[in-house]
Amino acid sequence: MALHQESNAVDSQGPIIRSITSGDISVTRVCSDRYDLKAAPATPCAEAFSVIVQLRDFEAHRLWKAGKLVYEGGHSRASLAITDLRDRWQCHHLSPFDNIRFQIPFARMSAFAKQAGRNEYLGLASVQGRIDPVMYGLAQALLPSLESPETASSLFLEQINLAVLAHLSQTYGGLHFPIGKKGTLAPWQERLATEFLANHFNKPFSLGELARLCELSRSYFNKAFKESFGRTPSRWLSEYRTGRVKELLLQDVPIAEAAIACGFADQSHLTRVFNGLTGETPARYRRKNRCARPAMEQLSG
Repeated sequence: MALHQESNAVDSQGPIIRSITSGDISVTRVCSDRYDLKAAPATPCAEAFSVIVQLRDFEAHRLWKAGKLVYEGGHSRASLAITDLRDRWQCHHLSPFDNIRFQIPFARMSAFAKQAGRNEYLGLASVQGRIDPVMYGLAQALLPSLESPETASSLFLEQINLAVLAHLSQTYGGLHFPIGKKGTLAPWQERLATEFLANHFNKPFSLGELARLCELSRSYFNKAFKESFGRTPSRWLSEYRTGRVKELLLQDVPIAEAAIACGFADQSHLTRVFNGLTGETPARYRRKNRCARPAMEQLSG
């Protein structure tokens, strides 16, 4: 596990910043006792999630997304904020604050899910100000490493990262790990089932065929799959297809073509499923998530 130590930034006119990177996850502590800080620069474009944990009560700030004010107020100690860094975010801190910031690449979240035997398309819900004692505890555990990066244990940081990924993926990403094993699929059946579904997401197949591969009856397979993944095979497949559509919507692929490419009957079928799962149409998702990218890329270039 590669461990990268970043220099601390101490500026009398700005916040104190201490960072450390373990693998592809960066962790940064940012704090200030000032009330008169200038607005921070817009966050650079990244194919990653930002997860911010407040270490103390934070009275006031303003938050912009793609130039639009989306939040004004404070956050309590132990509260959490999750943002998608493909969007252009900018914050103005209006009171003293102290927080820990995790930057987690999409690819790392996906790799974690696959290593855990979950091939779902994994994305984190957008959250602002939700109290999360687990993430607060994990953030506090990192404070000694951030204070003395030269003595930080790479093994310890790796284990903290795994705990962070497990908690976030279950609590905000919908990844399901059953507590009890009664009535669930065996590990080999879980891997076979999700690999089969992921490989056939845009091809015709029957669930009976998949059940036979798992050496189960169709009815028992459906029940065991739901116990293992917290959703039916059909729901799992719809969520996975929708995730793949999201990737295409951020490119120049027409919506009708994206629908066919991802296993939907046509554009209207995609729209019904997409809206049911996300609460918005594919066209609106594309506009919302692509409009910020040129400005973000200009900022990060």
